Amino acid sequence: MSEIARLFGNRAGAYASFRPQYPSALFDWLASNCTSHERALDIACGNGQASRPLLGHFRHVLACDGSPEQLQAAPDLQGVDCFAADASAQPLADASLDLIVVAQALHWFATPDFFAEARRLLRPDGLLCAWCYSLLRIDDALDAVLDDFYWNTLNGYWPAGRTSVDAGYSDIQPPFARIQVPAFAIELEWDLQQLVGYLSTWSAVQKLEQASGRDPLQDLLPRLLKAWGDGQQKRFVRWPLHFLAGFPARPHDQGKEAP
Repeated sequence: MSEIARLFGNRAGAYASFRPQYPSALFDWLASNCTSHERALDIACGNGQASRPLLGHFRHVLACDGSPEQLQAAPDLQGVDCFAADASAQPLADASLDLIVVAQALHWFATPDFFAEARRLLRPDGLLCAWCYSLLRIDDALDAVLDDFYWNTLNGYWPAGRTSVDAGYSDIQPPFARIQVPAFAIELEWDLQQLVGYLSTWSAVQKLEQASGRDPLQDLLPRLLKAWGDGQQKRFVRWPLHFLAGFPARPHDQGKEAP
């Protein structure tokens, strides 16, 4: 098991409770850009945030993760075939998938081996779509506290690959033509407890706690509370999504702009 799988497995329960859900319009778009809707695979599925919505669009949905603990903590994946597997070594047949999605995880394994595996698995018109989100935005005061925590307190504790999230995946160069994805964002209302629960799932928070023996969120909480005000009050939270999408099994010169 990789270091990343261990980190997320350690807090699988919090991950299932506090990681935000993706907009339904994204899954409508994914389905509209697949010519067939037989089989879809969610790689590095975590607790199934991207797996469950696919059930409304594809006849057979599969989901895999490198952490068995993540799969066990999934609240409800009835109807999804789940299995533990490395992203670059899937126990599936060649040209057997119409869609592969990778939600908030491609930066951990964006290697030639992974893209070769995606090409092997997808049918000629099969779509690969990976997305990520970086810092949430709330208001100026809270954003300043979170930015300082992210860029300064946690500096040096993010595992390799996190820089790709900060770059919105623009630094990843896949061996196929990319297509444009419409602008999507996660938008919801949270109280302070939900925000702190979400921050506890950050891999750098876990690594800093292991290194220092102290939960860094305990030091952050007074600053958050001062900027938040009434901790029970709901606030609007937004994460813009960034995408890498294309058709890996097509020849490179057949990439096209998706609607």
